[in-house]
Amino acid sequence: MSNALLFPGQGSQYVGMGKDYFLNNNYAKEKYEQADAILGFSISDICFNGPIEKLTETRYTQLALFIHSAIIYDLLKDKIKISAFAGHSVGEYAAYYASDVFNFEDGLKLVAKRGELMFHSGEIEAGTMFAVIGLDEEKIKQVCEQINSENKDGVVVPANYNSPGQIVVSGSRDLLRASVSKFKDAGAKIVKELVVSGAFHSPLMQTSSIELHKVIDSIQFNDAKYPVYVNISAKPVQDKNELKDCLIRQLTSPVLWMQTLQNMQSNGIDTFIEIGAGNVLQGLVKRTLNDVKISGIDSYENFQNFVV
Repeated sequence: MSNALLFPGQGSQYVGMGKDYFLNNNYAKEKYEQADAILGFSISDICFNGPIEKLTETRYTQLALFIHSAIIYDLLKDKIKISAFAGHSVGEYAAYYASDVFNFEDGLKLVAKRGELMFHSGEIEAGTMFAVIGLDEEKIKQVCEQINSENKDGVVVPANYNSPGQIVVSGSRDLLRASVSKFKDAGAKIVKELVVSGAFHSPLMQTSSIELHKVIDSIQFNDAKYPVYVNISAKPVQDKNELKDCLIRQLTSPVLWMQTLQNMQSNGIDTFIEIGAGNVLQGLVKRTLNDVKISGIDSYENFQNFVV
């Protein structure tokens, strides 16, 4: 059995996440208190008590997910054999942390900066994202190319290749909203706008990427202890300089999640365990791969049952 640990991204958060760890595990309590002290505000209170409108703000969501995943991994790491990691969008930061690329404090600083930049990205250039259901990747690329060729102002690109038939597109807000019919005319079953503050994983994030680059350069990176299948290429990486470059490019590049899962399976991984909030990634594995084992650890009860 070859295990890959997967770390979720935005959309998996919920009010109360991590509270059961805080109440029942001293290590988890210490990590939440450490995070509050480093950040200078109570991210633990936002995680445990919400309200959901505040937790859903990108600047808080990303921190909440990173901390939750990091704590679960720390409690689990000596109790499981690991072959590789991958994280979806901000989940990649948890994957880096798990593979000892950077420490918890530096990870918090990076995720805090990333979340702030992405939260305010719409103020720089208005952008949005739409989930497109029922179209394959080639057709979506063609529609995006058609939209871009017909419009000098704005851009629309594939942003998240989540699973076969489930791809998110990202781009200029007005242009993308006006182009919904083009995806439907091409055969999409559903085209739904996501609640986001900008055009994540698109060229419109270039300014944010430059600012994040400065912070990344200030952080000490180490070679990964285990391979991390990175979003921008779907390939396993361990070299610290390459990992740093991948993280810098991630904001403006699509998340190749479907391809990541396929490459993992091709390389012999047959067991996928989601570490963190919710079960979104478990669903994406199920829709992408056959003949694999899928599970997840979110609640403290999940963790206790897993390690028994």
